[in-house]
Amino acid sequence: MVYKNPVVTGFYPDPSVCFAEGKFYMVCSSFQYFPGVPLFESGDLVNWKQIGYVLTESSQVMLDKIPSSGGVFAPTIRYNNGRFYMVTTNDTLHKNFYVYTDDIYGKWSEPIFVDQGGIDRSLYF
Repeated sequence: MVYKNPVVTGFYPDPSVCFAEGKFYMVCSSFQYFPGVPLFESGDLVNWKQIGYVLTESSQVMLDKIPSSGGVFAPTIRYNNGRFYMVTTNDTLHKNFYVYTDDIYGKWSEPIFVDQGGIDRSLYF
């Protein structure tokens, strides 16, 4: 198989990938940009199609007056028992949170904040 490297060109740092329902899903950091956390889908880990964003409502993430390189860092996407989860850090607020959806093409929940410091969160089921 011949493919281009990188497989997703442009500004998509800190990728995280999970496998669910026969496809791969990827999220990336979006920092101070809104909508936040670009969401991609692939059948083979080589050909990716952007299918939306995770954070599409201003109530999901506070990005007002964010300095350059602030905002949402290093998201992680996971799948468990029919539900997708995305956990991340809003580095400007120094708070970690997760959102979830039962429909990868639909809306994601309001944030659920986790009282734990640090960055580069993940979920373990």
